[in-house]
Amino acid sequence: MKGIIFTEFMELVEDKFGLEVLDQVLDLSNDEGIYTSVGSYDHRDLVKLIVNLSKVSDIPPEKLQEVFGECVFQNLLKSIPNHASLQQCTTTFQFVRHVEDFIHVEVKKLYPDANPPQFDFINETESEMVFDYRSARCMAHVCVGLIQGCANHFNESVVVKHQNQSDDGSQVRFWLEAQ
Repeated sequence: MKGIIFTEFMELVEDKFGLEVLDQVLDLSNDEGIYTSVGSYDHRDLVKLIVNLSKVSDIPPEKLQEVFGECVFQNLLKSIPNHASLQQCTTTFQFVRHVEDFIHVEVKKLYPDANPPQFDFINETESEMVFDYRSARCMAHVCVGLIQGCANHFNESVVVKHQNQSDDGSQVRFWLEAQ
């Protein structure tokens, strides 16, 4: 997993909970908290940080992942190169499709060892989108938050529902409905 995810997570924890809580989470996780945005790290370290933040804050890990995804969307958007043709996207659905068709392809070109999630689109109308999310990292709740952050960016109201399609959470079906 790219380090930008770790650095954004730690900034969010410090901003929302304070430096003392971040230090406590790092201590519980046996983590020195040293990450660079361009480095590659084991996603299990992020999971451990989220689980320990949940213990410290009494907020369910799924909710923490969703809040993280929503908050990090704008910063990830800023990190996308100008040639990514995002100017063409005017809706959440267009952007979600663009993530799979362009952004994940570019990530693989830049970082051959990267393993971004995959979206398999099943159905799409003007007001609904159904797709399967596949990821070995099993962090679908971050995806929920990213979609919510995307909808906020486009000033849209989108209802996000999801259901595991596998026992380990590596495949999740998403239903998006524009309101």
